[in-house]
Amino acid sequence: MEIFKGDKIFDFMGKSKFFISISIILMLTSYVLLATKGLNYGLDFKGGTLVQVKYEKNAPIRKIRDSISKDSEFKNATITEFGSPKEVIIKFATSSSSVKEDTGDKIRSLLKGTGNFKIRRVDIVGPKVGGELREKGLLAMVLSILAILVYVAFRFEWRFAVASVAALVHDVSIALGAVALFHIDVNLDTLAAILTLMGYSLNDTIIVFDRIREGIHETKRYDLFHVINDAVSKTLSRTTLTSLTTFFVVLTLYLFGGEIIVAFSFTLLVGIVVGTYSSIFVASPLLKWFGFNIEDFKRKAVQKDKAKAEKKKMREMYERGMV
Repeated sequence: MEIFKGDKIFDFMGKSKFFISISIILMLTSYVLLATKGLNYGLDFKGGTLVQVKYEKNAPIRKIRDSISKDSEFKNATITEFGSPKEVIIKFATSSSSVKEDTGDKIRSLLKGTGNFKIRRVDIVGPKVGGELREKGLLAMVLSILAILVYVAFRFEWRFAVASVAALVHDVSIALGAVALFHIDVNLDTLAAILTLMGYSLNDTIIVFDRIREGIHETKRYDLFHVINDAVSKTLSRTTLTSLTTFFVVLTLYLFGGEIIVAFSFTLLVGIVVGTYSSIFVASPLLKWFGFNIEDFKRKAVQKDKAKAEKKKMREMYERGMV
Protein backbone atom coordinates (compact mmCIF):
# COMPACT_ATOMS: atom_id res chain seq x y z
CA MET A 1 0.00 0.00 0.00
CA GLU A 2 1.38 3.38 -1.01
CA ILE A 3 0.15 6.70 0.36
CA PHE A 4 2.55 8.71 -1.79
CA LYS A 5 3.31 8.07 -5.46
CA GLY A 6 6.55 6.14 -5.88
CA ASP A 7 7.83 8.32 -8.72
CA LYS A 8 7.24 11.64 -6.93
CA ILE A 9 10.32 13.15 -5.29
CA PHE A 10 9.79 15.69 -2.50
CA ASP A 11 12.37 18.40 -1.84
CA PHE A 12 13.18 17.61 1.80
CA MET A 13 16.75 18.88 1.57
CA GLY A 14 15.59 22.24 0.23
CA LYS A 15 13.81 22.82 3.55
CA SER A 16 16.46 21.15 5.71
CA LYS A 17 17.70 24.41 7.28
CA PHE A 18 14.16 25.27 8.40
CA PHE A 19 13.58 21.86 10.02
CA ILE A 20 17.04 21.73 11.60
CA SER A 21 16.33 25.18 13.12
CA ILE A 22 13.05 23.86 14.58
CA SER A 23 14.92 20.87 16.02
CA ILE A 24 17.56 23.10 17.63
CA ILE A 25 14.84 25.28 19.19
CA LEU A 26 13.00 22.22 20.54
CA MET A 27 16.22 20.74 21.96
CA LEU A 28 17.23 24.01 23.62
CA THR A 29 13.72 24.35 25.08
CA SER A 30 14.00 20.80 26.43
CA TYR A 31 17.36 21.54 28.05
CA VAL A 32 15.94 24.70 29.66
CA LEU A 33 12.99 22.67 31.03
CA LEU A 34 15.34 19.97 32.34
CA ALA A 35 17.56 22.61 33.99
CA THR A 36 14.70 24.62 35.55
CA LYS A 37 11.90 22.14 36.27
CA GLY A 38 14.03 19.01 36.33
CA LEU A 39 12.82 15.43 36.10
CA ASN A 40 10.26 14.21 38.59
CA TYR A 41 11.93 10.99 39.73
CA GLY A 42 9.44 8.35 40.78
CA LEU A 43 9.66 5.65 43.39
CA ASP A 44 12.03 3.46 41.34
CA PHE A 45 14.78 6.10 41.16
CA LYS A 46 14.21 8.27 44.22
CA GLY A 47 13.32 5.61 46.75
CA GLY A 48 10.36 5.68 49.10
CA THR A 49 7.12 3.88 49.85
CA LEU A 50 3.97 3.81 47.74
CA VAL A 51 0.62 2.54 48.99
CA GLN A 52 -2.35 2.18 46.62
CA VAL A 53 -5.76 2.28 48.32
CA LYS A 54 -9.14 1.65 46.67
CA TYR A 55 -12.43 2.80 48.28
CA GLU A 56 -15.92 1.54 47.54
CA LYS A 57 -17.04 5.16 47.11
CA ASN A 58 -15.11 8.31 46.20
CA ALA A 59 -11.97 8.54 48.32
CA PRO A 60 -12.23 11.25 51.06
CA ILE A 61 -8.78 12.73 50.43
CA ARG A 62 -9.03 15.35 53.19
CA LYS A 63 -9.96 12.70 55.80
CA ILE A 64 -7.19 10.45 54.53
CA ARG A 65 -4.65 13.28 54.86
CA ASP A 66 -5.81 14.11 58.40
CA SER A 67 -5.73 10.45 59.47
CA ILE A 68 -2.31 9.79 57.93
CA SER A 69 -0.71 12.90 59.48
CA LYS A 70 -1.44 11.58 63.00
CA ASP A 71 1.63 9.38 62.63
CA SER A 72 4.88 11.39 62.42
CA GLU A 73 6.30 8.92 59.87
CA PHE A 74 3.63 9.94 57.34
CA LYS A 75 3.45 13.70 58.02
CA ASN A 76 5.04 14.65 54.68
CA ALA A 77 3.16 12.02 52.67
CA THR A 78 1.59 13.05 49.36
CA ILE A 79 -1.90 11.77 48.57
CA THR A 80 -3.19 11.88 45.00
CA GLU A 81 -5.97 10.32 42.97
CA PHE A 82 -4.90 7.34 40.89
CA GLY A 83 -6.93 6.72 37.73
CA SER A 84 -10.33 7.28 39.34
CA PRO A 85 -11.84 9.21 42.31
CA LYS A 86 -12.14 5.90 44.19
CA GLU A 87 -8.41 5.16 44.22
CA VAL A 88 -5.57 7.08 45.83
CA ILE A 89 -1.81 6.77 45.99
CA ILE A 90 0.00 7.56 49.24
CA LYS A 91 3.72 8.31 48.84
CA PHE A 92 6.26 9.03 51.55
CA ALA A 93 9.98 8.73 52.21
CA THR A 94 11.11 5.25 53.22
CA SER A 95 12.60 4.95 56.68
CA SER A 96 14.31 1.99 58.31
CA SER A 97 11.21 1.37 60.44
CA SER A 98 8.91 1.30 57.40
CA VAL A 99 11.09 -1.40 55.86
CA LYS A 100 11.00 -3.56 58.99
CA GLU A 101 7.29 -3.09 59.79
CA ASP A 102 4.22 -3.98 57.75
CA THR A 103 3.37 -0.62 56.19
CA GLY A 104 0.05 -1.93 54.86
CA ASP A 105 -1.15 -2.78 58.36
CA LYS A 106 -0.11 0.65 59.70
CA ILE A 107 -1.95 2.47 56.88
CA ARG A 108 -4.98 0.22 57.33
CA SER A 109 -5.05 1.08 61.05
CA LEU A 110 -4.70 4.82 60.46
CA LEU A 111 -7.43 4.91 57.81
CA LYS A 112 -10.11 3.26 59.95
CA GLY A 113 -13.20 5.40 59.92
CA THR A 114 -12.53 6.94 56.47
CA GLY A 115 -14.75 4.43 54.68
CA ASN A 116 -14.60 0.92 53.23
CA PHE A 117 -11.34 0.37 51.40
CA LYS A 118 -8.76 -2.18 50.32
CA ILE A 119 -4.96 -1.91 50.27
CA ARG A 120 -4.18 -2.92 46.69
CA ARG A 121 -0.44 -2.41 46.59
CA VAL A 122 2.53 -1.58 48.81
CA ASP A 123 5.87 -0.86 47.09
CA ILE A 124 9.01 -0.05 49.05
CA VAL A 125 12.31 1.02 47.45
CA GLY A 126 15.26 2.09 49.60
CA PRO A 127 17.12 5.33 48.68
CA LYS A 128 20.33 3.38 47.96
CA VAL A 129 18.55 0.97 45.62
CA GLY A 130 16.81 3.90 43.89
CA GLY A 131 20.17 5.62 43.33
CA GLU A 132 21.67 2.43 41.89
CA LEU A 133 18.71 1.98 39.53
CA ARG A 134 19.09 5.57 38.34
CA GLU A 135 22.83 5.14 37.68
CA LYS A 136 22.34 1.81 35.88
CA GLY A 137 19.52 3.27 33.80
CA LEU A 138 21.78 6.13 32.66
CA LEU A 139 24.58 3.64 31.96
CA ALA A 140 22.18 1.53 29.85
CA MET A 141 21.36 4.57 27.70
CA VAL A 142 25.01 5.54 27.23
CA LEU A 143 26.06 1.98 26.34
CA SER A 144 23.16 1.70 23.89
CA ILE A 145 24.23 4.88 22.10
CA LEU A 146 27.88 3.69 21.92
CA ALA A 147 26.80 0.28 20.57
CA ILE A 148 24.64 2.00 17.93
CA LEU A 149 27.57 4.25 16.96
CA VAL A 150 29.86 1.24 16.44
CA TYR A 151 27.20 -0.80 14.59
CA VAL A 152 26.22 1.94 12.12
CA ALA A 153 29.86 2.94 11.53
CA PHE A 154 30.69 -0.70 10.73
CA ARG A 155 27.64 -1.21 8.49
CA PHE A 156 27.76 2.12 6.66
CA GLU A 157 30.35 4.83 7.25
CA TRP A 158 31.33 6.97 10.23
CA ARG A 159 29.28 9.98 9.05
CA PHE A 160 26.16 7.81 8.93
CA ALA A 161 26.94 6.69 12.50
CA VAL A 162 27.39 10.23 13.82
CA ALA A 163 24.22 11.40 12.04
CA SER A 164 22.16 8.52 13.49
CA VAL A 165 23.46 9.12 17.02
CA ALA A 166 22.82 12.87 16.68
CA ALA A 167 19.24 12.04 15.67
CA LEU A 168 18.90 9.75 18.71
CA VAL A 169 20.19 12.47 21.06
CA HIS A 170 17.65 14.82 19.42
CA ASP A 171 14.79 12.35 20.02
CA VAL A 172 15.70 11.51 23.61
CA SER A 173 16.26 15.19 24.51
CA ILE A 174 12.86 16.29 23.23
CA ALA A 175 11.09 13.29 24.81
CA LEU A 176 12.68 14.05 28.20
CA GLY A 177 11.77 17.72 27.79
CA ALA A 178 8.12 16.73 27.30
CA VAL A 179 8.32 14.48 30.37
CA ALA A 180 9.68 17.39 32.42
CA LEU A 181 7.08 19.83 31.01
CA PHE A 182 4.09 17.62 31.91
CA HIS A 183 5.60 16.50 35.23
CA ILE A 184 5.50 12.79 34.36
CA ASP A 185 7.05 10.45 36.93
CA VAL A 186 10.41 9.12 35.73
CA ASN A 187 10.68 5.47 36.69
CA LEU A 188 11.75 2.16 35.14
CA ASP A 189 8.74 2.32 32.79
CA THR A 190 9.93 5.69 31.47
CA LEU A 191 13.44 4.29 30.98
CA ALA A 192 11.97 1.31 29.08
CA ALA A 193 10.06 3.76 26.85
CA ILE A 194 13.25 5.77 26.15
CA LEU A 195 15.18 2.62 25.18
CA THR A 196 12.26 1.48 23.02
CA LEU A 197 12.17 4.91 21.39
CA MET A 198 15.90 4.65 20.59
CA GLY A 199 15.39 1.29 18.87
CA TYR A 200 12.31 2.52 16.98
CA SER A 201 13.96 5.73 15.80
CA LEU A 202 17.17 3.93 14.77
CA ASN A 203 15.18 1.38 12.76
CA ASP A 204 13.51 4.17 10.77
CA THR A 205 16.83 5.92 10.23
CA ILE A 206 18.62 2.74 9.10
CA ILE A 207 15.90 2.06 6.49
CA VAL A 208 16.38 5.56 5.05
CA PHE A 209 20.19 5.17 5.15
CA ASP A 210 19.92 1.81 3.36
CA ARG A 211 17.92 3.45 0.60
CA ILE A 212 20.45 6.31 0.38
CA ARG A 213 23.28 3.81 -0.01
CA GLU A 214 21.38 1.94 -2.72
CA GLY A 215 20.68 5.22 -4.49
CA ILE A 216 24.38 6.13 -4.41
CA HIS A 217 25.30 2.82 -6.09
CA GLU A 218 22.53 3.15 -8.68
CA THR A 219 22.94 6.79 -9.67
CA LYS A 220 25.57 8.25 -11.95
CA ARG A 221 24.98 11.70 -10.50
CA TYR A 222 27.02 13.13 -7.67
CA ASP A 223 24.22 15.28 -6.25
CA LEU A 224 23.77 14.19 -2.62
CA PHE A 225 20.63 16.34 -2.22
CA HIS A 226 18.93 14.49 -5.07
CA VAL A 227 19.91 11.06 -3.69
CA ILE A 228 18.62 11.91 -0.19
CA ASN A 229 15.37 13.39 -1.51
CA ASP A 230 14.85 10.29 -3.67
CA ALA A 231 15.60 7.89 -0.78
CA VAL A 232 13.34 9.64 1.74
CA SER A 233 10.52 10.00 -0.81
CA LYS A 234 10.64 6.29 -1.69
CA THR A 235 10.48 5.23 1.98
CA LEU A 236 7.88 7.86 2.93
CA SER A 237 4.84 5.59 2.50
CA ARG A 238 6.42 2.85 4.60
CA THR A 239 7.51 5.34 7.29
CA THR A 240 4.07 6.97 7.46
CA LEU A 241 2.14 3.69 7.65
CA THR A 242 4.46 2.19 10.28
CA SER A 243 4.45 5.34 12.39
CA LEU A 244 0.67 5.80 12.24
CA THR A 245 0.03 2.16 13.15
CA THR A 246 2.40 2.33 16.12
CA PHE A 247 1.09 5.76 17.15
CA PHE A 248 -2.54 4.61 17.34
CA VAL A 249 -1.60 1.51 19.34
CA VAL A 250 0.36 3.58 21.88
CA LEU A 251 -2.38 6.24 21.93
CA THR A 252 -4.88 3.51 22.87
CA LEU A 253 -2.56 2.44 25.72
CA TYR A 254 -2.29 6.05 26.89
CA LEU A 255 -6.04 6.70 26.82
CA PHE A 256 -7.33 3.39 28.14
CA GLY A 257 -4.36 1.61 29.72
CA GLY A 258 -4.81 3.17 33.12
CA GLU A 259 -2.64 5.38 35.31
CA ILE A 260 -0.05 2.68 35.92
CA ILE A 261 1.38 2.82 32.35
CA VAL A 262 0.94 6.56 31.71
CA ALA A 263 4.69 7.24 32.04
CA PHE A 264 5.54 4.51 29.50
CA SER A 265 2.81 5.33 26.98
CA PHE A 266 3.24 9.13 27.15
CA THR A 267 7.01 8.97 26.65
CA LEU A 268 6.64 6.55 23.75
CA LEU A 269 3.83 8.63 22.22
CA VAL A 270 6.05 11.71 22.10
CA GLY A 271 8.99 9.56 20.97
CA ILE A 272 7.17 8.06 17.98
CA VAL A 273 6.28 11.52 16.63
CA VAL A 274 9.77 12.92 17.23
CA GLY A 275 11.52 9.76 16.01
CA THR A 276 9.59 9.73 12.74
CA TYR A 277 10.28 13.43 12.25
CA SER A 278 14.03 13.01 12.91
CA SER A 279 14.47 10.09 10.51
CA ILE A 280 13.10 12.27 7.70
CA PHE A 281 14.18 15.81 8.55
CA VAL A 282 17.22 15.45 10.86
CA ALA A 283 19.32 12.32 10.26
CA SER A 284 19.61 12.56 6.46
CA PRO A 285 20.38 16.31 6.19
CA LEU A 286 23.11 15.88 8.81
CA LEU A 287 25.02 13.70 6.33
CA LYS A 288 25.59 16.81 4.21
CA TRP A 289 26.46 18.90 7.26
CA PHE A 290 29.10 16.34 8.27
CA GLY A 291 30.74 16.54 4.84
CA PHE A 292 29.59 13.27 3.28
CA ASN A 293 30.69 13.05 -0.36
CA ILE A 294 29.32 10.60 -2.94
CA GLU A 295 32.52 10.55 -5.00
CA ASP A 296 34.66 9.64 -1.97
CA PHE A 297 32.13 7.01 -0.90
CA LYS A 298 32.16 5.35 -4.35
CA ARG A 299 35.96 5.44 -4.51
CA LYS A 300 36.22 3.71 -1.12
CA ALA A 301 33.61 1.15 -2.21
CA VAL A 302 35.67 0.37 -5.34
CA GLN A 303 38.83 -0.02 -3.27
CA LYS A 304 37.00 -2.32 -0.87
CA ASP A 305 35.69 -4.44 -3.76
CA LYS A 306 39.22 -4.66 -5.23
CA ALA A 307 40.61 -5.76 -1.87
CA LYS A 308 37.92 -8.45 -1.60
CA ALA A 309 38.63 -9.64 -5.15
CA GLU A 310 42.38 -9.85 -4.45
CA LYS A 311 41.77 -11.71 -1.23
CA LYS A 312 39.49 -14.17 -3.03
CA LYS A 313 42.07 -14.63 -5.79
CA MET A 314 44.84 -15.32 -3.26
CA ARG A 315 42.62 -17.87 -1.48
CA GLU A 316 41.90 -19.67 -4.77
CA MET A 317 45.61 -19.71 -5.66
CA TYR A 318 46.43 -21.08 -2.21
CA GLU A 319 43.83 -23.85 -2.55
CA ARG A 320 45.32 -24.82 -5.92
CA GLY A 321 48.83 -24.97 -4.44
CA MET A 322 50.10 -22.05 -6.49
CA VAL A 323 51.17 -20.03 -3.43
